[in-house]
Amino acid sequence: MVGIIDYNMGNLASVYNACHLLDAKASFVKDPNELKYYDRIILPGVGAFGDAMENLNTTGMKEAIWEFSKSGKPMIGICLGMQLLFEGSVEFGKHKGLELIEGQIIKFDKSKMHEDTKIPHMGWNTIEVKDDHTLFKGLKDPYLYFVHSYHAVTDDKNVIGTTEYGYKFVSAVNKDNIYGFQPHPEKSHDNGLKILKNFMNL
Repeated sequence: MVGIIDYNMGNLASVYNACHLLDAKASFVKDPNELKYYDRIILPGVGAFGDAMENLNTTGMKEAIWEFSKSGKPMIGICLGMQLLFEGSVEFGKHKGLELIEGQIIKFDKSKMHEDTKIPHMGWNTIEVKDDHTLFKGLKDPYLYFVHSYHAVTDDKNVIGTTEYGYKFVSAVNKDNIYGFQPHPEKSHDNGLKILKNFMNL
């Protein structure tokens, strides 16, 4: 069973539909006490980092995610969900994250980009896969769909994929049983479904 965390921050339907296409039994989880009963969880998210963390804190879901992370069962954060896995973000002030992966979320640095480069980074782009990671099995530098203005900065040991947009940034991470994807695999057609399928098979 796949638990899709519902904390009022994201388009949950597209994640659920992707799971359905893969014949994965998935359901939305609002009660933090139920999280431990799932085989794996997905933390989606669209919106502001601070609002998302406030929702996770006030509902008790933050502690439930921590406990789940200790179980060894796979969990994945998508887009904002990936960013929440880190120690903190500077989006509209300074905010603490879930602190499951070392690193920070920063805004794209326009000084390092061509003046015509637009923020947010929106549309299709390639992930350059590092070390032939399990989540990319059957894929070679896949083309995926992105929408974001902030990105992660973390230790190289956590990085399993990078993307070029003005400069190279971290677009996929893995630490132990915790995974994160900056793009939206659930909106990335066959390549994205393949990544989610590989996650289901972990």
